[in-house]
Parts: sequence; structure tokens; C-alpha cells
Amino acid sequence: MGDEKPVVASRMPAVIKLEAGEYWWCSCGKSSKQPFCDGSHKGTSFTPQKVEISESQNTAFCNCKHSGNGPFCDGAHSSLPKD
Repeated sequence: MGDEKPVVASRMPAVIKLEAGEYWWCSCGKSSKQPFCDGSHKGTSFTPQKVEISESQNTAFCNCKHSGNGPFCDGAHSSLPKD
């Protein structure tokens, strides 16, 4: 299971205004509540990643699931191979 690849939920980041609090970012790409976890990773090697927001802010979450910056977009979607 260690070589599983995440599902590319979208090739564009999810830019969302969030209030301070705790959020769980979907790392598998299977959640129907992107970019947040809905439990769809169960039975896979993926686990959601906790994100703590300290103050209200716009956040660009990675939706391609290939970011080198964890749950945050780093532009990796632009270098993914075309399907």
C-alpha cells in the first residue's frame, strides 16, 4: 500500500476564506468535501492532515494532492502530466 498515489481532485487550488480554527485537509483526493476530509481515505495508506488557522485568512489549499508544501498549494498542479 505504500506506493499508492493520491487522486487529483482538481488541477486548481481551493482558495477559501477560513476563520480561526482547526481543519482536516484531505490527502487522498477521494473526499466529496474537497479540500477537507470526509473519511474517504479509510482502507488506504492516506491520512488527513490537521491544519490550524490562527486568524481569519484566505488559504490556498492543494487540490492536486502533489504539493511539496503539505496541504498548501505550491504550484505542483502546473507540472502534473496531462491525462
